This record gives sequence, structure tokens and C-alpha cells, in this order.
Amino acid sequence: MAQNKNALIRYRTIDKCLQNRSKRWTLKDLINACSDALYEYEGKQTDISKRTTQLDLQIMRSDKLGYKAPIEVYDRKYYRYADEDYSITNVPLTQIDMDVLTESVEMLKQFKDFSLFQEMNGVIQKLEDKVYREKDHQSPIIHIDKNENLKGLHFLDALYQAILKEFVLDITYQSFKSRQQSHHVLHPLILKEFNNRWFLIGRNHKNNQILTLALDRIEKAEPNLKINYDRQGFDADEYYKNTFGVTVMSDSDLIDLELKIDRYNAPYVITKPFHPSQQVSERCEDGSVIFTLKLHHNFELERLILGFGDAIQVLKPRRFRQRIKKKFKNALEYYL
Repeated sequence: MAQNKNALIRYRTIDKCLQNRSKRWTLKDLINACSDALYEYEGKQTDISKRTTQLDLQIMRSDKLGYKAPIEVYDRKYYRYADEDYSITNVPLTQIDMDVLTESVEMLKQFKDFSLFQEMNGVIQKLEDKVYREKDHQSPIIHIDKNENLKGLHFLDALYQAILKEFVLDITYQSFKSRQQSHHVLHPLILKEFNNRWFLIGRNHKNNQILTLALDRIEKAEPNLKINYDRQGFDADEYYKNTFGVTVMSDSDLIDLELKIDRYNAPYVITKPFHPSQQVSERCEDGSVIFTLKLHHNFELERLILGFGDAIQVLKPRRFRQRIKKKFKNALEYYL
């Protein structure tokens, strides 16, 4: 058990003792009570020194944890609260506590579609009520991108449970490119979020191919209990090691990319690399920087490059450079 948790158990134990005014509490009594409480939680005897308990009392008296406990010594031997109604559990939250709680609640609410967090809904609601009771409503300081209207989010928990409990799924799916629905018997492996969109990555039972299915294109997902689940040692980090985004290509689509970023955007790309393989190969006199990366040539990579507009230049490979050049020329036609 972590030391800070041990300390909290001791503080709460001392608090209960000092609230009980029917007994006269000596330092030794408090030490024994704390030892008993830790034994109850840990299942093993923990030796608590006199010095430790004295420091606990000192911290509780101080404002370090916001307690400011009115602990007094009487008859030069016994401890009690000067205020009979005092308890550390009644200490009001500080402004810092309120700010942290407010942002924590807002962040937890982003994950409400998972049953793991749905079970916390009551706790989150209580926290939210506590926050708004103790301070005026305040807009969140941390804002997380979300799209409440994104289709398919209701599948999140069912898919999460399928991966967690390891059972196969019958998926009915219709991609944007297809006029007809397709059906897959899938061994679900992971859920992946990219660009504010969710994807299910799984292994096709029929041909062992890894599929990436957007949740907003899933029509139906039902458990198939006739087939035994098989993860086959899937490693997400290994699978995506050469990929930007979610579309993993074959080794033949792996390219050694060389990009030149202008002086104004170079600091952003240095501090937030496109990919772990990114390396600075040259810093130019005009302040621009040349980067190298080793990545799959996929749709997401093209969108990334195009999104930088005239701030980025593809130097290598030539074939990829020509493809990006053609896309920019086609885009220019819309403005002529």
C-alpha cells in the first residue's frame, strides 16, 4: 500500500478517535488505533512510531491539507478536538480543490459511453452536485473535442465489452464506397480513436485479415458464441509502428519520407512530431527544417501533408512528391 494512502488511513483514524469524547485519548492510544486500522486494511502488522503520529497530528493541525484541525492537549496527556462538532470530513473544499474537481468531472463525462464509466455515473453526478453547490457555475477551462451527434457511438460499450470478455462478433457494415452491406465474423482486438472518430480493429475469422471498421458505418454488432475467440498475440503498438492514422498498409507501401517545413511551422512539428520515426536531418539558413520519417503511404498521411498547404514541401520520394503536387494543382483549379 502506498505511503500516502497509509497516511490518509491514519488521519481518518485519528479523526474518529478525537470525535469520540467518551474516551480519553493518549498518544499511545492513537498509535494503537492507527496500527489496528492499517492491519484491517493491509492484513499485516504495521509498526507506527511515536514520531509518525506526532507528525500526523501536526499536519492535521496545519493548513497543509486544508484541515486546520482544532486539536488540543488537556491534562498534559490527552488529545481531543476543541470543537466537539469538528471532523476532517466536514472540511469545505478549497478553490483549488473546486477547480480540479470541476475539470475532472468534465473530463470523466467525455467517456460516458463506456459501461466502465457508466457505473461511475452516480459518483460523477455527486461530484458535479458538490461542485455546483459550493460555487457558482463556471464554464470548463479544459475543452475536449467531441461530437455528440457522431453516428455509431452507441456501439462503443458493446464493442468494449466484447474485447474485454473475448467473444467473437457478427458485424453488419456498409462503407462509404460500397452500395451494399457487408457481413464480417470478427475477432475484435482494440478500439481506436483518431481525428475525433472511433474505429474497431479486429481479425476477420474467414481469412485472418486485420480489418479497420469505422463505428459510424457499423449497422449491427451481435455476439457470436459459436466460435472461440482468438487474439493470436495481436500487439497494437507493433501493428501501428509505421502508420499515421488508422489505415495500415503493406510493407510495399512503406516510404522513406523527407519533408521541408517553413520556419514558422517548424517549431510546432518539432514539439509535436507527426510520428515516432520523425527525425530532424537538416536545419536550413532560412529557418526551415528538413525532417525524415518512415511511414505507410495512406490516405491519412496525404491529408496531413495537404493540411499544411504552402508551409510544407515534400522532397522525397519523387512519386509521392508528384502525387501531392497533382492534388495541389487540382485544388488550385477550383479558385481560377
